[in-house]
Amino acid sequence: QVQLVESGGGLVQAGGSLRVSCAASGRTSWTYAMGWFRQAPGKEREFVAAISWSGDSTYYADSVKGRFTISRDNAKATVSLQMDSLKPEDTAVYYCAASTKAAVTTAPLIPGLYGYWGQGTLVTVSS
Repeated sequence: QVQLVESGGGLVQAGGSLRVSCAASGRTSWTYAMGWFRQAPGKEREFVAAISWSGDSTYYADSVKGRFTISRDNAKATVSLQMDSLKPEDTAVYYCAASTKAAVTTAPLIPGLYGYWGQGTLVTVSS
C-alpha cells in the first residue's frame, strides 16, 4: 500500500508560478513511477507529468512541456511539480499518483496503470 497526500495548491494569476507537492508513505520502494494528473470541471482526468523511481526519466504532456517541471526526492519520499508561466487553462484539481506496475515505464500517460492516488489539490489560475 502507498498513501499519497498533495499540498501546495491555490490561486495564482496568469503568468505566475506555483509548486505542488506530494508526500508518499507506505511501500514507496515498490513504485516504478510517480505521476501528476489533473481534472478540470466537466473534463476527463488528463496526464500532466511523470517521473521514474530513479528520477532519470521524466515525461510531460505537450500542453505543459517547457513550463512544468517534475522532480522527486526519494530520501523525503516526495514528488513535486513546479508550474511556471501558468495559464487559465491550467486550472484544475491536480492529483498525485503512484504506480507499482512495470508497464508504466513504457506508458506513463495511462491513468489505469496507477494504482494509488492522492485526494487532489485545487489549482486556480485567474486571467
